[in-house]
Amino acid sequence: MEIIKNNLEIINEKVKKAALKTNRNPDEIKLVAVTKTATIEQIKEAIRVGVKIIGENKVQEAKEKYQILSTDIEWHLVGHLQTNKVKYAIEIFDLIHSVDSIKLAKEIDKRSLQFGMITNVLVEVNVSGEETKYGIKPEEVEPFLEEISEFSRIKVRGLMTIAPIAEDKEEVRPFFRKLRKLFEKIKIENKKNIRMDYLSMGMTEDFEVAIEEGANMVRIGRGIFGFH
Repeated sequence: MEIIKNNLEIINEKVKKAALKTNRNPDEIKLVAVTKTATIEQIKEAIRVGVKIIGENKVQEAKEKYQILSTDIEWHLVGHLQTNKVKYAIEIFDLIHSVDSIKLAKEIDKRSLQFGMITNVLVEVNVSGEETKYGIKPEEVEPFLEEISEFSRIKVRGLMTIAPIAEDKEEVRPFFRKLRKLFEKIKIENKKNIRMDYLSMGMTEDFEVAIEEGANMVRIGRGIFGFH
């Protein structure tokens, strides 16, 4: 278990360096520990050594862990969300990173109304245009926001993207930069019911570049837990 503590220290140091490189406050960057195949013991250890946010890819796996881990942590859904899982997701997650269709947004809004709650979400953007990735096209983001800003039970809190896998980290920099520019543009426009609080970009392979390009939320799994 010592390895999780050591890994987390290394990640935190890298986050700090990347933030300071661009004159940013490292404390402003939120670390989401993605627990995809981590055991309950590993997750408990990660929480013990300082993890505050758990990121899950699948609702079903999160349900099982959520019932066991009743500690005071935030739960984020970082994977794709199917509409038939929304009713479970909104009960567990403090933030859903992967809203990418009006159909999904409507279902979240409807279920949130039933539960008498407001659900915080990020809009997933497919900046790279890869067909294998979820997310809406960058040019569709603003019309999409206009439409979902009318939903009373959803609060948009920012944007999220997954960059392509690249040997050279520098190859992904333009994708992060493009999303940051869009994020800043939307922020200035101050749209109703839309807040640009979080720019969720960067994973184990590329989070330092993402931070340099403006990410204030990074999603790290393998770098902490060592799984493949």
